Amino acid sequence: MSAQYEKLTTWLQQQALSAVLVSKRINVRYFSGFAGSAGVLVVSPTTRKLFVDFRYVEQARQTAPEFETVKCKANPLDAAVEYLREQDFPQIGFEAEDLTVADFRRITSMVAENHWIPAILDSLRAVKSADELAKIETAARILDQAFAKILPQIRPGIAEHSLAALLEYEMRQLGSERTGFATIVASGPRSALPHGVAADRLLATGDLVVFDFGAVYDGYHSDMTRTVCLGPASDRQRQVYQTVLTAQMAGLAAVRPGALCRDVDRTARDIIETAGYGECFGHGLGHSVGLAIHESPRLSPLAGEARLEAGMVVTVEPGIYLPEWGGVRIEDLVVVAADGCRILSHTTKQLLELT
Repeated sequence: MSAQYEKLTTWLQQQALSAVLVSKRINVRYFSGFAGSAGVLVVSPTTRKLFVDFRYVEQARQTAPEFETVKCKANPLDAAVEYLREQDFPQIGFEAEDLTVADFRRITSMVAENHWIPAILDSLRAVKSADELAKIETAARILDQAFAKILPQIRPGIAEHSLAALLEYEMRQLGSERTGFATIVASGPRSALPHGVAADRLLATGDLVVFDFGAVYDGYHSDMTRTVCLGPASDRQRQVYQTVLTAQMAGLAAVRPGALCRDVDRTARDIIETAGYGECFGHGLGHSVGLAIHESPRLSPLAGEARLEAGMVVTVEPGIYLPEWGGVRIEDLVVVAADGCRILSHTTKQLLELT
């Protein structure tokens, strides 16, 4: 974890902070290696402490050997703040977005509010190390293999939730710790729901079926979407699918170091708007992926001046959603590379007409 820790200490110097309190679970794991459900870090240029309760002492010692494990009798957050009070650090960064109002009131009752400086640490996770990329690539490979296994089961009369269960079973068999998010299987008119989590609807001939699913390998996520047609596709289904595929390929071609996130989004969005479906693509083109399924930066019209860097991992997932008719989304997971992007999702993007 030395590289991650060095990122944090460099950030401390840049922010002119004497210490930082890390409470967000994902960031605790990123900077220390500890993945338990209750733990808090205190980091300064000369301090690495991990505060945990009795349940996690051994796990902390095993998974965060570069940190001193501090066993707490009470709340680890309170113990960490008490340590900060004793050290009398003048400027302390804290993850304001992670703490509740009650938490903030409690910590400022122990250390005066003027010592606390709101800090956002998530951006330090944006560029992945080689080890992180290897884990994400493994998680992406699980998706390709699991989808290939369930393809023969996609047929009229099977329920969406049954297909979701089969897909999740295959992912677990292939090494996924859990699903990365609620598995989406949305068929027929329900495929127009961008987040149409699997329901009890039975698939029927003529349906478009959207599959959006993710695996987790050693904490790292993957994400992929494919849309298939049950039986021969209609002319309109083919036209909508081809529009989305053309937009997706253009989005992939726009991913490169230095590219503005909103410009990458615009490259794909222009194609969908030109085809007359602009109002039917209401979400961003993609998002970063790592220890969390949704990370920053995001490929969207609202991404502002955020620029892609080599080593970032993002999704490229345009869609068209037509109420009461259906929808199409195609999503690949990619690594921003020196000369463009490297695609981690290898399942075919040809329109599959399953019979």
